[in-house]
Amino acid sequence: MASTFRPKARSAIHEFDLIRALHQRHSRRTPSVIRGIGDDAAVITSHAGRWMVLTTDLLTEGVHFDLRTATMADIGFRAAVANLSDVAAMGGTPHYLLAALAIPHIGTRQHVLQLYRGMMDACRPHRVRLIGGDTSASSNGWFLSLTLIGTVLPHKALFRSGARVGDYLYVTGTIGDALAGLKLLNEPPARSQHHPHTVTLSSKRRQFLITRHLRPTARIAEGQWLSTHRFATSAIDISDGLSGDLRHICEESRVGVDLDLSALPLSPACRAYAASRKVDPANLALTGGEDYELLFTVSPRQRLRLERTALERGF
Repeated sequence: MASTFRPKARSAIHEFDLIRALHQRHSRRTPSVIRGIGDDAAVITSHAGRWMVLTTDLLTEGVHFDLRTATMADIGFRAAVANLSDVAAMGGTPHYLLAALAIPHIGTRQHVLQLYRGMMDACRPHRVRLIGGDTSASSNGWFLSLTLIGTVLPHKALFRSGARVGDYLYVTGTIGDALAGLKLLNEPPARSQHHPHTVTLSSKRRQFLITRHLRPTARIAEGQWLSTHRFATSAIDISDGLSGDLRHICEESRVGVDLDLSALPLSPACRAYAASRKVDPANLALTGGEDYELLFTVSPRQRLRLERTALERGF
């Protein structure tokens, strides 16, 4: 983590103390990390014979997250998943995380540590190491930029550009849940609890949707499976909604799409939310982003094998 703290606003956090705290909490010796947090730059070993996968995301308070509806740990978790999901969409394996953070004057050391704890909660199941980053002061809210470094087997990377006419369209998991969860978080308490809806939304389903928004899942294993077995002709993660991300595949692959809305994978909780608020559940799936499921295409000759193998794997 570089020592380049140049405050633009008052901050109660000393960067060197923060680096020391992060080093104590998140630095573990592994053969692949020669030097991580605490030096001018991280030094890692090369992954011989594998292609590198790199991705970065910038998150801004008030645009990508709201402190009124999410904890700092939730924000860190979602930020990490956004990067992990990019690597998943390429069929890759994530390895190293770098995090740059701009802290407003109201930010405390505890806020920052909670943010990093959320990041590592998302990264830990995939054995991703935090190896560095930077901090600065901010005069206008929180800013967070994450960079993730991963690898993929040569010639096995998944791209948006491989779909062909006649391919079938699939998605992992269910979609529309994250948008429903966000809408629930933004509802006034009176509407959320006492409004006479046509269908009651149970507390269990409500919590499911909110969790799907605050703590989404990066489909790393699924992406690797699609890549290793060469099932997918193209792939993308659903971060901008089904319609927007499907358009990316169509544009990059130069194909059109015939979408059967009745076949959209919607969870019972999403359907219940839509019924209780009298909205079309398909719109939640089409326009809702940040589900972080994988959207991919499969050739007709691979379709039955994909479905059979997916059932065997529990996908």
